[in-house]
Amino acid sequence: METEKNEGRAGLLYGIGAYGMWGLVPLFWPLLKPAGAIEILAHRMVWSLVFVGIALLALRRWSWIPELARSPRKLALIALAAAVITVNWGLYIWSVNTGHVVEASLGYFINPLVTIALGVLVLKERLRPAQWAAVGVGLTAVVVLAVGAGRPPWISLTLAFSFAAYGLVKKKVNIGGLESLAAETAVQFLPALGYLVWLGTRGTLAFGHHGAGHTALLAATGIVTAAPLVCFGAAAIRVPLSTLGLLQYLAPTFQFLLGVVYFHEEMPAERWAGFSLVWLALTILTWDALRTARRSRAAVEAARDEAARTETAPPASVTSAP
Repeated sequence: METEKNEGRAGLLYGIGAYGMWGLVPLFWPLLKPAGAIEILAHRMVWSLVFVGIALLALRRWSWIPELARSPRKLALIALAAAVITVNWGLYIWSVNTGHVVEASLGYFINPLVTIALGVLVLKERLRPAQWAAVGVGLTAVVVLAVGAGRPPWISLTLAFSFAAYGLVKKKVNIGGLESLAAETAVQFLPALGYLVWLGTRGTLAFGHHGAGHTALLAATGIVTAAPLVCFGAAAIRVPLSTLGLLQYLAPTFQFLLGVVYFHEEMPAERWAGFSLVWLALTILTWDALRTARRSRAAVEAARDEAARTETAPPASVTSAP
């Protein structure tokens, strides 16, 4: 029992660490200027593979590679995942470095709603009434934000849909987080390295031209990418999914607060109204998830108690036929 408590506590800390790092990452990307968003993205791809390769080498986790290489379907899915997360990473870096932190945070707030919508459209999942209500409120929020801004919140929607699609593809690949990141960055590595070499030939490469500190920060993009993923993997095996579901709101909450308080981005009334509707939708979604988890747990416990009573009950007497 004590061991389980310690594991649960450790898992909670790992989860807070993972989502905390994802939430505070808007503080990191501006440090990499004057490198442009695409150069930062390319460094992220290259150095992530280096960092993850070292981690896998230290852990001696290579057995998944031959199995993956023998599966053309999984290789195609990995390539698709790499393409989708490239869009997500690149747009997020650009958003932060051009003053759109709040709109980027909205993308990760509405991501659970988009994930549910993809589950219905792609996996033909059936929604509970509360989930339908949450999706409806979320759609209303997008309309309010679009009308208020005079344009659709395309940054938020692109981030939300790309990350939801990424999660869907990873679900179908079904390999570990560290291994999946290694495979995806292996796909990204050569194009990213080629782009950096091309920038170097043009004399526009920022890497190595703005001091040792800036160079080290660009190389650290690999650690910034992989470290929260490692913490997330450690949390996922130690705490219930319902707990992870609640922790996932930490990241966009931190991002939103940074956008408003630290970066001083504007929050007109229509934006507050849209965000309030999104938060209402997430409240409905969380309440429904917790209620469903509680009912499932109660049903499992009732079945276990019934099985225990059946095992301990005295055998029925048998009478012979006359």
